[in-house]
Amino acid sequence: MHLPVESQSAEPTVPPFAWKSVSLVAAAVAALLLGVVTRYGYDGDETYFLVAGHHVDWSYVDQPPLLPLLARALDSLFGGGLIALRLPGILLGAGGVLLTASIARELGGGRRAQVIAAASSAVSPFMLYNDHVLTTMTVDVFLWTLITWLLVRWVRVRRDGLLLWAGLATAVAMQGKYLIASFWPVVIASALVVGPRELVRRPLLWAGAAVTVLTAAPSLIWQARHGWPQLAMTTVIAGEQEALFGGHARLWFVPFVLVSAGLVVGTVLFGHGLWRLLRSDRLRPYRFLGWAFLGLLALLLWSDGRTAYAGGMYPLFWAVSAVELQLREPARWWRWVPTWPVFALTALLSAHAVLPVFPVSEAAKAGNLSLLQAGWPKLADTVSDAYHALPAPTRHHLVLIGETYEYASVLDRFGPRHGLPPVYSGHRGYWYFGRPADDVNAVLVVGGDEGFLRQNFADTRPVAQFDDGRRPPNPVLAAPKVWLCTGPREPWSRLWPKFYHLRNPPEITERV
Repeated sequence: MHLPVESQSAEPTVPPFAWKSVSLVAAAVAALLLGVVTRYGYDGDETYFLVAGHHVDWSYVDQPPLLPLLARALDSLFGGGLIALRLPGILLGAGGVLLTASIARELGGGRRAQVIAAASSAVSPFMLYNDHVLTTMTVDVFLWTLITWLLVRWVRVRRDGLLLWAGLATAVAMQGKYLIASFWPVVIASALVVGPRELVRRPLLWAGAAVTVLTAAPSLIWQARHGWPQLAMTTVIAGEQEALFGGHARLWFVPFVLVSAGLVVGTVLFGHGLWRLLRSDRLRPYRFLGWAFLGLLALLLWSDGRTAYAGGMYPLFWAVSAVELQLREPARWWRWVPTWPVFALTALLSAHAVLPVFPVSEAAKAGNLSLLQAGWPKLADTVSDAYHALPAPTRHHLVLIGETYEYASVLDRFGPRHGLPPVYSGHRGYWYFGRPADDVNAVLVVGGDEGFLRQNFADTRPVAQFDDGRRPPNPVLAAPKVWLCTGPREPWSRLWPKFYHLRNPPEITERV
């Protein structure tokens, strides 16, 4: 079968791919991530994926089904453990480096440009963190990079089969995160305004779109039947962003997008690449992607989306900048930036900020983002001590409830070794995993609002409080109290809907 093409003219030639040099950069990233893979421990999202994977559904309140299914498969096939769970992120991180260099090659970049582009991806704190911890962004960013490469290559060679592959990659992305749905509208709108308009006339583009819609339909039907909780999550995320930035989320949005690209070199090359993509006559055929990014930024600013949602297009601008630097030396005032000492400095700053390179006791002092992975097993220890201190009759019909999905999933993961009872939570998707049986007359609630608990139970009293001694503590773990609540005032069939909530408690939201 011959795929339709836009033109029968010869394809513009590109330099050979610098396999040896770029592969060394990718291998260095993989080695770094593998070297720290088991330090500190699980992230709360990872334990949630593991639990959700045992409650298979077409969708969840806060995400499509891909990550829970992937986590369950890895946990089952390899017998548990962080190495197996995080191996996909390590491989995708190395693959993202190769793809970033490939974008530079498509734009005409030789060995030097490809290595600069690859190194920009390798030292970015955004990329390093997403590839260290298994999150929805881990898979999503890689697929955005792949789709970007396919579009850039299509512009050069006009092989429409590339658009079908882009559609298939989009279909996979939609199973992990709905964010990709915001990418294509701005891409198509930009192509209609600044060209190439042929893009929107290619049948295989729309064939790929049809595949995406068909494969996403079960997940979207689930969302519709449950009142579109994913849309409600956008309001929750907006509130979290406002809390994080002290009520000035939109003011700080662009600065954080820049910093996340990678101080020093990633930030500068990102800005330079965006500017050159919008201004260079040589890059005019690809300019629609620059305007698409600005359209995406506008959407994220309007919706108070997370700064991380813009990161999937970083590789494009690093690649553009690298190629432009190959063609023209930068001005003297910033010529020092794309040099190997600055790349090394950026790598050190990024590792300092997001990877568990410190002893866990020093992570809090260093302000390291990997602190989010610290302390979770100790929460299970605290709850276990409180549980086993209770009289046997109280323990007989008792279950655990975590105020957040992180608390609940961590107790589910580490609870069996302590002999803990079943765990439930009303937080987000966890609420759908089941409720306590109607004969349950006592619960240990980890976290929770005291007023709410006293309103719904005959007796509520604190029996423990978690404190791992770190100052500041893991901001998602915080320091929850453990409450013993007995005598539910209603059957659980009527009480459980009151536990449903999407928002984090204030002590967590303000510090995430």
